[in-house]
Amino acid sequence: MSPRNGRQVVLGGGGFLGSHLCDQLLARGDEVVAVDDFSTGRRANVAHLDGHQGFTLVEADISKGIPVDGEITGVFNLASPASPPDYLARALETLAVGSEGTRHGLELALAHGARFLMASTSEVYGDPEVHPQAESYWGRVNPIGPRSVYDEAKRFSEALTMAHRRTLGTNTTIVRIFNTYGPRLRPDDGRVVSNFLLQAMRHEPLTVYGDGSQTRSLCYVEDEVGGLIALFDSDLEGPVNIGNPDEYTVKELAENIIDLLGSSSSIEYRPLPTDDPTRRRPDITRARAELGWEPTTPLRVGLERTAAFLAQDAGL
Repeated sequence: MSPRNGRQVVLGGGGFLGSHLCDQLLARGDEVVAVDDFSTGRRANVAHLDGHQGFTLVEADISKGIPVDGEITGVFNLASPASPPDYLARALETLAVGSEGTRHGLELALAHGARFLMASTSEVYGDPEVHPQAESYWGRVNPIGPRSVYDEAKRFSEALTMAHRRTLGTNTTIVRIFNTYGPRLRPDDGRVVSNFLLQAMRHEPLTVYGDGSQTRSLCYVEDEVGGLIALFDSDLEGPVNIGNPDEYTVKELAENIIDLLGSSSSIEYRPLPTDDPTRRRPDITRARAELGWEPTTPLRVGLERTAAFLAQDAGL
């Protein structure tokens, strides 16, 4: 499998995951055009790329169009709010970027004969009755619950991507991303890792929703991005799960973080949010067999790196 090197457009390139993707694409010799409206992304995430000969930043809302000209090899669609506080606060915008934004990305790829990678999510599996979740599982999603603005936007984007492929011959693939963490998570992101790390640094109680028995599988961002690029370089149409199959309860994660930071924090239990999934673990058999990919960063190492970033970013 040889790299599809060239000029890559990263939609959502100023986001947590998108900015790391820009880094890895540039490091392997690609040119990168990052497109972001910075509604949830941060300029600081790509500030270190200012002046890089192969990097261009375009500020735009892709649900209204993608103002990118010139030859294009690939389009990576990572443009969407991803944490619950962000997509709940931007419900209509999340649906718009998943529908119209995805359509504009597909049209851009088709016009240039480029490969299109749709970044979908493990949230399409909802609160699963099958464990671990393989790509063949259709999911168990509440289409009218509060989280549906994200879940259904991604499910629709998958349907649109496949329709484009079948109807117009667009070269597409779909990745289903599981919980990802690492440097550049915003301190106010609201995801479990950043919440717990900052609370532990401040010696505040770690807020665990429910009884803490719900599980998550956490993939370090550099591993995750490596999987996205491997899928892009392949000929697979997807979907393909890219995530870490190591599974932890939320309570175990909280206890690990308290221990890692030597914090005096306690654990405080609060009611479980509506439709919060109780179990989440990827079956990555396909990624291992067909991409030769699997995560390699141990949880403790990833948490240490993330903690160092958040401490500096939050001034702790």
